[in-house]
Amino acid sequence: MAVIAGAIGGVIGNAGDGSLFDTGAKFVSVDNSIERAPDSISALAAKVLPSVVSISIRNGSEGGAGTGFVIRSDGYLLTNNHVVEGVANGGSLRVSFNDGKTVNGKIVGRDSAYDLAVVKVDLRNLRALQFGDSDKVQVGDSVIAIGSPLGLAGTVTSGIISAKDRAVTAGSRTSEGSFINALQTDAAINPGNSGGPLVDKSGAVIGINSAIATLDSSSSQTGSIGLGFAIPINQARRTAEQLIKTGKSSHPVIGVSLDTRYSSGGALIAEVLSGSPAAKAGIVVGDTIIGIDGKSVESADELIVAVRAKQPGDSVKLLLLANGSKRTVTVVLAASSD
Repeated sequence: MAVIAGAIGGVIGNAGDGSLFDTGAKFVSVDNSIERAPDSISALAAKVLPSVVSISIRNGSEGGAGTGFVIRSDGYLLTNNHVVEGVANGGSLRVSFNDGKTVNGKIVGRDSAYDLAVVKVDLRNLRALQFGDSDKVQVGDSVIAIGSPLGLAGTVTSGIISAKDRAVTAGSRTSEGSFINALQTDAAINPGNSGGPLVDKSGAVIGINSAIATLDSSSSQTGSIGLGFAIPINQARRTAEQLIKTGKSSHPVIGVSLDTRYSSGGALIAEVLSGSPAAKAGIVVGDTIIGIDGKSVESADELIVAVRAKQPGDSVKLLLLANGSKRTVTVVLAASSD
């Protein structure tokens, strides 16, 4: 990445003594202070930046970097699992704040299913970000993303919510089953933004920036193409609270395995676990789930994301297709530890 400074050159002279400036000339200063609205991007950035951190990890010769943010004043931070999983079993984790302070951090707990992790630093009286309500977010709402793309800490980008309820796979190649029911945004997100906050016009966190869509390798364009995805904060908050309390978290399941190669519409059941919610509801191998709570299901990923957007104990109505016939069953979701 190159940063190029440009200048405009020319010849300046005067008619007489060869000096660069006329000795009678005076510099004029003007008051260029600007009154900024409380909900301006600059005002929001000033409000949020002190709570955003850069995270760097090192394990032997391997390293990585990402972003996180303060969720409790007593030193708890939230980030993506894929940002810190490289040091889950040893290594160094360093946390850098916007004021230049850098301290060690430790992992409190991780959830690969939601691609979330909580990190603790030994600091007090930190400024925690306010949680918004991601269920109330609407397409077209203004948002800003803050993070450390390519190591450039404190980078602020702006955009809107482009879509909701996108079924997206997040996490690294080594993470298993990280599916999110994502908020889509056109705010520029690049490698290093992962784990950073997506905030609304009040400065409240509505999502955690986690994934981007990229063009295939044959394209000459790299980086952000305006397709970024964030974990809704309502889900992230529930998971973070569990991780802080017990170091572990749970997610809802129906107790089936799906045929991920199936591409004819819906989610094809490959296995039903004995005694599971699915078994109790009469779901059998060969059934295809084509809807959940009145919404169509086009793939296994969509079903997983829809289920994980719920909570253990919730009831869902599944529309099944088998041998050309449709039927609806009610399933009470069980809890499965990560």
